[in-house]
Parts: sequence; C-alpha cells; structure tokens
Amino acid sequence: MKKFYMILAAIAAMSMSAQAQSINYGAIEVGDFENASEIYNGSYFDMAPTTFYLAHTGAQMIYTVDELAELQNLSDVMINKLTFKFNNAGTWEDIYRDVKLYLQEIDDVAFAVNEDGVKQFFTFGDPVLETSVRYEFMNTMYEDVELALELTEPFALTAGKSLLVTVVFDAEDDDNCTSGNDYAPFYTSGIRGKAMVYTDNWTSFIDYAQGEDFPNATAMLGCGTNVELPVTLINYSYSEAVGVEEIEAAQVSDNTYYNLMGQKFNGNNLPAGIYIHNGKKVVIR
Repeated sequence: MKKFYMILAAIAAMSMSAQAQSINYGAIEVGDFENASEIYNGSYFDMAPTTFYLAHTGAQMIYTVDELAELQNLSDVMINKLTFKFNNAGTWEDIYRDVKLYLQEIDDVAFAVNEDGVKQFFTFGDPVLETSVRYEFMNTMYEDVELALELTEPFALTAGKSLLVTVVFDAEDDDNCTSGNDYAPFYTSGIRGKAMVYTDNWTSFIDYAQGEDFPNATAMLGCGTNVELPVTLINYSYSEAVGVEEIEAAQVSDNTYYNLMGQKFNGNNLPAGIYIHNGKKVVIR
C-alpha cells in the first residue's frame, strides 16, 4: 500500500504548477514633491516632520488611504524609504541629529480628540530606524535639501490601512539649532490637519511620550495640532504575477502500467485488475 501512495503522489506532481512572482519598485508622491513651491511660513512649531530651530522635536503624520490610493491594488506592498524636502535659506552651521522613525498601520484617518477638546497623539512602539545624521547646511545654503529616511527592514503595508509615521529628532547638543530668522522650513503638500508636532529645547518627544501629559497635545506643551502634511516621497516595492510555469514530471513510458501494489507491467496481456497508466486509472476485465 505504501508503494501505491507513492505512485499517486508522483502522478499528482505531474499536474502541479507554480506562479512566478516578480518584485517591482515604485514611488508615490504626497503633494507635488518634484515641483514643490509652498513653504510653511507659520510658527516654527507648526512644521512637520521637524524644525531645526529647536533641539528636540517629534511629529506624527497620517497618510490615509486617499493619499496612498496608488498602492491599494498592489500586492505585498513594502515601504522602503520616506523622503521630505526643505529649503535651506541661509543656515550657517552644520546640524547634528539623532533620528528615530516609527511606522504602524492604523484604521484612523484623523487624530482623536478627548472630552476637553484636546487633540491626542497616537501611542507608538519600537522604531524601524535609528540613525545619527549630520546635515551639512554650510554646503547647501540657498538650496533645496532632501531629508531621506531609508528603512533597514522594509515595512509591510496592508491595503485599506492608513500609515502612521512618527519621527523624532534629538540634537546631540541642545545649542545645535538654526537661528530664529532661518529654520530651514519644509515644503508642504497643503493637506492640513493630518500632522501634529511637539517641540522643546530640553526634553525629547520620547521622554514626553512617557510622561503624564501624553497623549494630549496643547500649545502649553509646545505642540502644533493643525499641521500640514509635508510633501513626501514614499518608495515601496510590490509583488506581481508574471505568468504560470508548468512543472512537468518525466513522462512515463506509454507501455508502462502499475498495479495497486506498485508492481510494474508492460501493456501486453495484462491480467484483470486496476492499473495506473500515464497518470490515469485503467480497469482491465
């Protein structure tokens, strides 16, 4: 009987097929990244993803299904890199920052508001990126500069989910900030209310998130709650079927028969019984 099962398994293998997959890469713009022209000129604490005017900042940004519409019909979407753009109008020193990036899927399309009408940050877990960056502002004066955050491990995004981005910038030196008349403002997408920011010269957003005031966001805590999404370039990969490859087992000789005990016969003068021939059951009476 064991031989019989082995024969059936071999027959089944003849009809197996595998669908080949290819990995493709793309990028989606939130706002007009390539031709961005609008710079947010409000208060320095109303700018995402950071302001270089203060030593410690944290920002949360919600990219909803509408902003990510191009990704909704793709399979196995993996986020690889986020890039923002700012204008260095005249900073005279290099800026050093420790950067932490957190990504998570959410169903929300807006920040929650508590019973007192106060907007609230989302809680967040472990970072997907930790790095230290030197922004060489002396070499990019009066130029547009891209701030790229490339993930060490790609982040899987499910269709129909919003993407919550939390990014934290901490100066290694609390005095390492731009001057008050130039804080390297970021370009905006014009999509308002999808971002919130925290700013402080002494306390990190990480420490704030562990304190009793969190998740509430108020001006007294140095928070901006009606912030515009910055123009963002999101690089991603996705899977795509490229065809069906048949896996064909070696053809059995046309004149070869097996009985149910796995014994091999040629096709001449077979005794009565049930046989397997070319992957089909044959009854000899």
